[in-house]
Amino acid sequence: MTSSHEPTRPADSSGAGRETLAAALRTLLPPDAVLEQEEERRPYECDGLSAYRMLPMVVALPRTVQEVQAVLRLCHAQHVPVVARGAGTGLSGGALPHAEGVLLGLARLNRILQIDPQNRTARVEPGVRNLALSEAAAPYGLYYAPDPSSQIACTLGGNVAENSGGVHCLKYGLTVHNVCAVKMLTQDGELLELGSAALDAPGYDLMALAIGSEGMLGVVVEITARLLPSPERAQVILAAFDDVEKAGTAVGEIIAAGIIPAGLEMMDNLAIQAAEDFVHAGYPTDAAAILLAEVDGTNQEVSEHIALIRTVLEASGATEVRTARDEAERALFWKGRKAAFPAVGRLSPDYYCMDGTIPRRHLPLVLRRIAELSKEYGLRVANVFHAGDGNMHPLILYDANNPGELERTEALGGRILELCVEVGGTITGEHGVGIEKITQMCVQFTPEELAQFRAVKQAFDPDELLNPGKGVPAPRRCSEYRTLPHPHSPPHTNS
Repeated sequence: MTSSHEPTRPADSSGAGRETLAAALRTLLPPDAVLEQEEERRPYECDGLSAYRMLPMVVALPRTVQEVQAVLRLCHAQHVPVVARGAGTGLSGGALPHAEGVLLGLARLNRILQIDPQNRTARVEPGVRNLALSEAAAPYGLYYAPDPSSQIACTLGGNVAENSGGVHCLKYGLTVHNVCAVKMLTQDGELLELGSAALDAPGYDLMALAIGSEGMLGVVVEITARLLPSPERAQVILAAFDDVEKAGTAVGEIIAAGIIPAGLEMMDNLAIQAAEDFVHAGYPTDAAAILLAEVDGTNQEVSEHIALIRTVLEASGATEVRTARDEAERALFWKGRKAAFPAVGRLSPDYYCMDGTIPRRHLPLVLRRIAELSKEYGLRVANVFHAGDGNMHPLILYDANNPGELERTEALGGRILELCVEVGGTITGEHGVGIEKITQMCVQFTPEELAQFRAVKQAFDPDELLNPGKGVPAPRRCSEYRTLPHPHSPPHTNS
């Protein structure tokens, strides 16, 4: 999204308060690590959900754990909110700054501290890019499995905050399944070591609680990640369908055949055309939908699974089934899929990237309902799915220059998320809640459940200084939402 949709907070904070805070931070950090001028702070006003923007009071860019600790202690003493940020590629507004707070950028903590090939682990700082870890592990025949589409830019710290996944999460899991320990600073600067490099750790599983907590419980300053051996062979098969629902049904048939692909992705016609025009991956642009299924393992295992998947796809009504001829074509197939989001940006002045997860068996139903909602709201929707685990990314195309169109887009997005809950799914799979989905938290959870979430927040952050206003809605917000006369009705428009 590329429009500006200001939250209902002041556009900027008082100059005097900013100068005082910046001066205090300069006693703790190098001169170039404190950004005070408006033009310096402007690049940090939003994350990938750029429809929501807010200038932070001050930006702090520490280089060491000790400097992060010092910033947190200062902010705790002065009761100043802190929002941690990695590369800013998040898509839920989780790194939206606080107008009266410090934006704590962690991109300079970017060292790979250790790669242990014997134990297949790596210790890294939070600013290490996702892809850089696999590149560093490659000489040892290892790699890091979670691979978000933004892996060339996104950081491991941000992946931990959002519990990121990627196209290979069906077989290898999300971030929580591939991280064994983290070091995290509390709001007052206390260092916690959670988890263990061993297979298990005693006591409460606080590491799993920290992963996906969206920077609301603490600031992660070190990660111990699990590395996997590179497979002997990987091969991808592409199947085209003349009907989107047939493609959705085929996903369940592949899993029912006893195969867990390394990746199982789906794209509808709008996404196919955008990706093909952008990447030239060889996608069939006349298909209503395509599936990309990748299997990896030993040579024999891959050959057997590819043959079985081909049989399943043909029986499910695929109009074309094509296996990548070599590693170059395999990489090109995936390049098209991973470029789908930016490619769709060529179709419309703006687009809104949604994130929800549903049971696989409901894929055909949900795709049909999204098409109906698209017509109801008069907005085109391109669908991109991590189909194997039901994580869907509908991309709503709109033009923010048209009055009311952003609001109508948000309303459609809310309807799609509520549809996910209706069929037994959840409002997020990997992007997090942030500010984008905070209202839909009122739909998915009861007041009692939300109260427990708030209690966890209080246990770690009693002063609510870490990423305040995100993730968990206040009771008043939910009570107001539940008393709306027609919460599911689209707003009035003249279009």
